Amino acid sequence: MASTLNPYISFAGNARQAMEFYEQVFGGTLTLNTFSDFDNSGQAPEGIMHSQLETTSGYTIMGADNPPGQPHNPGNNISVSLSGDNADELRGYWDKLSDGGTVAMPLEKQMWGDEFGMCVDRFGISWMVNISGS
Repeated sequence: MASTLNPYISFAGNARQAMEFYEQVFGGTLTLNTFSDFDNSGQAPEGIMHSQLETTSGYTIMGADNPPGQPHNPGNNISVSLSGDNADELRGYWDKLSDGGTVAMPLEKQMWGDEFGMCVDRFGISWMVNISGS
């Protein structure tokens, strides 16, 4: 799979409604995963942990509800997401994007099985990098 670049939008508890709206606007296939889909301890917060809309026009929109305790700041609630399975390419992007910036979550193996990291580059842009099947 080639690497992709797309917006990732954070919501204040209404990710499901927003993403279903975007599905109505753009068409395509919407996938929704709740926090409890990945945590069956009974302690998972409510809401959407990850959603992805793949449109028939080739657009991809991703989104999630902010986890409890993380502030929602409209206007600062969009990140750029890089994803794919070319680990060397994506790690190279990660290294360059995080250099001189701030790492919010190190690029490392996550509970869903992929490598994932979040950083803010030296220009204040939020980035997410996900390496599939790592």
